[in-house]
Amino acid sequence: MTKTSLFRSACFLAVWLALAGCKKSFDPASGAASPAQVVETGNAGVVTVDHPDQYPTVAANRFDEPEKLDVTGSVFPDISREIPVISMANGRVVDIRARLDDYVRKGQFLFSVQSPDISAAFDTYVKAAADEQLANKAYLRAQDLYQHGAISQAMLEQAEDTEKDAKADLVAAEEQLKIFGVDKDHPSPIVKVYAPTSGVIVSQNITESAAAGVSLSGTATAFTIADLSSVWIICDVYENDLSKVTLGQEAKIKLTAYPDRILTGRVSDIGPVLDPTIRTAKVRIELANPGILRLGMFVTTTLLSRTTVTHATVPASAILHLHDREWVFVPAGQGQFKRVEVNGGSMLPGGQQEVLSGITPGQQVVKDILNLQATVEAQ
Repeated sequence: MTKTSLFRSACFLAVWLALAGCKKSFDPASGAASPAQVVETGNAGVVTVDHPDQYPTVAANRFDEPEKLDVTGSVFPDISREIPVISMANGRVVDIRARLDDYVRKGQFLFSVQSPDISAAFDTYVKAAADEQLANKAYLRAQDLYQHGAISQAMLEQAEDTEKDAKADLVAAEEQLKIFGVDKDHPSPIVKVYAPTSGVIVSQNITESAAAGVSLSGTATAFTIADLSSVWIICDVYENDLSKVTLGQEAKIKLTAYPDRILTGRVSDIGPVLDPTIRTAKVRIELANPGILRLGMFVTTTLLSRTTVTHATVPASAILHLHDREWVFVPAGQGQFKRVEVNGGSMLPGGQQEVLSGITPGQQVVKDILNLQATVEAQ
């Protein structure tokens, strides 16, 4: 065979192989399309595919919601629900029946104090009772003598005044015993102190044999009881965000300890003084305690404004999470898709996810980005 014949045979074989390859890649009779081929372009954010119809797109929906401000804070007691427990009688603690963090009920016995004040107060009461009894007898005698003309009206009035003074002293002595918590008919040098309200003991300043009473040089409060059925959330809000906070504003509370629980409260106070160091103001939120809030807990608070903002929502499958960033692919025409970075928000019902920025409502995005991304990575 000549060189010319060999060259013609090689050319024919090459053409036949090329035609055979084309027929294998796409057979019109079978109706099966070949896998999409990705063609890299000079722009790393744009990909080109042979069959863009394999990657359906959807329009981003419109979602209107209140403007949000996220801040952090801590749980504090409502100071209007904090009640001090005080022994009005000074003396030495001889018995303690409650401790820090205990839950106590109103009227529950907490501790007792042995006090010399009781002896002095009871002595005053006994003397006042005797004086009042004597003054009353003298007044009754003066009334009888006056009716028989034995004394003048001035002497009667003097006896009446003396009886009234004695009665006032007796009432004062009785009240003093009541303040100390002593029964005048069964006096004792031991004073028992009871809980003035129901709640949790959040502070304890006494121990066995310690001094107690209102005239101490230190704190006179033996215990502090807090009603934790309603608590405060105190948050720090930066100066440039204060315009977004108003009294009565709704707040969503997310607990670090219970991330699946969302509580609702209201802004009850905006601090009038800024911290000069970090330029923040204290914002107070009041809410009912469902029983899981503990003092000092850290929380994340979302303040909901009365003004609304518009965001886009897309299926969660349309958002690609890659390297701590979020992306969607939008059609760019001629079989191309452009990768666009977005800022994803909260998950919404129906498998939707909020998109805070990057796209607008009505814009088309690839519905299932994982299929397109897998095709890109496979090439």
